[in-house]
Parts: sequence; C-alpha cells; structure tokens
Amino acid sequence: MAPRIALALFAVGIVGLNYLDRDRESKTSPAIWFAVAWFFLGASRNLSQWLQRGPRLISADQYLEGNPVDRLILSGLIVVAIVVLFNRVPRTSRLLQKNGVILLFFVYCLLSVVWSDFPLVALKRWTKALGNLAMVMLVLTDRNPAAALKRLFARTGFLLVPLSLLVIKYYPDYGRGYLPFTWEVSFTGVSSDKNGLGVICLICGLVSLWLFTDAYRDKQRANRSGSMLAHGTVLVMIAWLLHLANSSTALACLGLGSALLLMTTRSGKPSTVNRLTLLIICGALFGYVFPDVYDSVVHLLGRNPDLTGRTDIWNDVLKMHINPLLGTGFESFWLGSRVEYMWSKYIFHPNQAHNGYIEMYLNLGWIGVTLLAAQFLVGYRNVVDAFRHKMVSAPFRLSLLVVATVYNMTEAAFKVMHPMWIAFLFAVMAVPEAPPAQTQTITASEWPVTTEETEPRLLASS
Repeated sequence: MAPRIALALFAVGIVGLNYLDRDRESKTSPAIWFAVAWFFLGASRNLSQWLQRGPRLISADQYLEGNPVDRLILSGLIVVAIVVLFNRVPRTSRLLQKNGVILLFFVYCLLSVVWSDFPLVALKRWTKALGNLAMVMLVLTDRNPAAALKRLFARTGFLLVPLSLLVIKYYPDYGRGYLPFTWEVSFTGVSSDKNGLGVICLICGLVSLWLFTDAYRDKQRANRSGSMLAHGTVLVMIAWLLHLANSSTALACLGLGSALLLMTTRSGKPSTVNRLTLLIICGALFGYVFPDVYDSVVHLLGRNPDLTGRTDIWNDVLKMHINPLLGTGFESFWLGSRVEYMWSKYIFHPNQAHNGYIEMYLNLGWIGVTLLAAQFLVGYRNVVDAFRHKMVSAPFRLSLLVVATVYNMTEAAFKVMHPMWIAFLFAVMAVPEAPPAQTQTITASEWPVTTEETEPRLLASS
C-alpha cells in the first residue's frame, strides 16, 4: 500500500476511534486540545524533529542550545494555558492551595537555576517543566475535570498509538532506527527511541484498560459498546507495539499497573489499597535482600543483571563531584564537561542516568529527593482519599503512581515534558472540594469546583 493511502486510512481510523468513544452528555472546554498537543509533543518528538530525517542529536553543543522553532511552539502553548488559568482564578487558586508540596517543588527547581553552571539553559528547561504543571492544571480546573481527564488521555492515545503503527510500517525513516555498531533495527514509532515507544504503550495501555473496564461496568452508558470497541482496538495495537519495542521496563510496569487497576476496580476499599501497596513494598525489599531473586526476575524479562549497562552509568555519575545537598541545578547535570565526558565513554551518548531518583539527586541534591519523596507520600494520601470517596478515577491514579515509582528505577522519567512525569502529576495532585456554600447542591462529584462539575462514583457493584 502506498504511504499516502495508508496515511489517509489511518486518519479516518483515528477519527473513527474518537467517534466511537464520544460522550455527548459530558461537556468540556475546547482548551483541552492545548493539553492534548502538549502531551503529544512530550510523548513523541518536538516539531523540529518531525521536520528532519536522520540523526536528531549530533553534538553536546546542539544538545545545549536546543531549537528556536520548538521554543516558539512550546512557549505559545504555555502562554495560552496560563491565560486560560487566569480566566479561572477561583478554581486555579483553590487548586494551588491544595497542592502546596508540588508548588514548593517547582519553586525550589526555579531557585536551583541560580547555582547552575548554565543558568539560562536551566531557566528554559524550568519553563518547560512549568508547562507540564500548567497543562495539568488546565485539565483539572475544567468545569468537568473528570471528563476532561478522560478525554485528554483518550484523545492522546488515539493519536500516539495508531500513528506509531503507521510510521513503523509505512514511514520507516521516522518509525525505525538502528542500534550503533550492531545495526539491529530498533522500532521507535512516533517517539525518538524504543524506550519512548515503550512508555507510550505503558501509559496508553493503562488509559485504555481503565476506560474499557469503566465502560464495561457502566451498563447504562449510551455509547458503552462503542467505547469498549475503541479502547479494545487500541489495546490490541499496544500489544503489537510492545512486542516490537522490546522494552522490558514498560512491559513489566504495564503488567503491574494493569493488575493493580483491575484488582482495585473490583474491590476499591482503602484497606485493600493499603494491603496491595504494602505487598509491593515487601516484594521490592525481598528482591533487595535476596539478590538471586532479583537476578531471576531480570533474566525472565530478557535482560542482564546490570540492566543493559545501566549500573555502569550509575557508578560513573555518582563518582562525579557535585553538591550533595543542592545538586548541579535544575536539569543541569548533563551539560558541559560532564556530558562530554560521558559521551566520550559511552558510544550511545546517554543524556540521563537511567534512574529517576539518581537523576533527581544529581540535579537537585538531597533537597530535591526529599521534596520528590514528599510528593509521593502526599500523592498516595490523595489516592487513598479518592478510594475512600469512591471516585471512579481512583484505580487509574493508583496505577499511575505505582508504575511511575517502578519505572523510574531503570529510566529517568522525572524530566522536562516526559509523559510519565505528566502522568505522575495527574496521579498525585489533589483537587479541592467545592466551597462550603455550594456543598449542599452537589450530590455525586469527584473533583467538584462548581455546582456543574460532577463525576460518577465507582459503581455500586464494586
């Protein structure tokens, strides 16, 4: 089939998926499309990368300077999001007040620009990170935040997954790459590498599983069969993409997240959530105390105990001299002489530590790690509270929180515009209840901020 014909057919298919998943009863602001565009660019590639073929990163200087076209596009999206939030001042204010820990983290990130060796670069990257927060708030301050959350993830998934199939099959210059020296084919899809394709499959897989089960359990939904067909189709696509991506981290996290989502959807009691969380923690400690068990699990996933060279990178970066309390500044470790040294040592030119917690320590020191841990703790409390109030999105948020925790053990995902970082913010943020004067008029809401904002609770059968 000619690529242009395939492109047209896939475009029709994407429109069809959105049509099947339509919900005419729930109204959301058109501004959600700006968040969809942001999430799509974060999960795939910047516009400048789409406009060129071949190598996307040549030198440390190019990595340092960035691209003016990308800055213009992303800055425009951030400005629009901020304008929308200013037009929602009461809701925006209550949301910020409810999430002081996250706000404190971003303030500290901005402060860390001061001691960065490259303050201008660090400031630009912090601005992108602020865009993540702005887009998350844009969705959560919608008049119907529950529907906005679903539509953001569903629409983005309907773009990322089919387009990845399209470029792999019909546009190999974009959808495939080759590993250095071995020249083995690496399937990337719309992302820039196979790990990026893996995280697309991970997040979109959890989204489609959540929305599929939500539609299955809601017998009264008007478009129940259409929604199930749309998300079932996406899940089939994801299964094939995961096979091509060969990303063990994404596969393991998707399995863990799916199991949690299904178990907590069936029995969404806070006590069940706490027991499952304790079981996961005990399992992690067991693997740490008994390394042979850990090695067996890694071999089962088709990887070496050194996690394909990741442990070598960890040892090298931790030996470098940095301020242990403050770090090198926001997103500043992989700049200058440090990145030049690492690139001279590793032929694949790493630009991350392949561990989110080590990466956080390198950039923001122990203070940054502490603030990150605080976000996890507060976020878990918010998720348990969501289960306590029988909120329909609670199982999905728990799955995102857990997979973000596990995923960052082998990949650094707490980075600028990384889709896992954006998903993590959705998982941990608390959305305020309605003001006291409006409380009596609200009967069944998850994240209410006006009398019009309601979300269905978990079905009584759960």
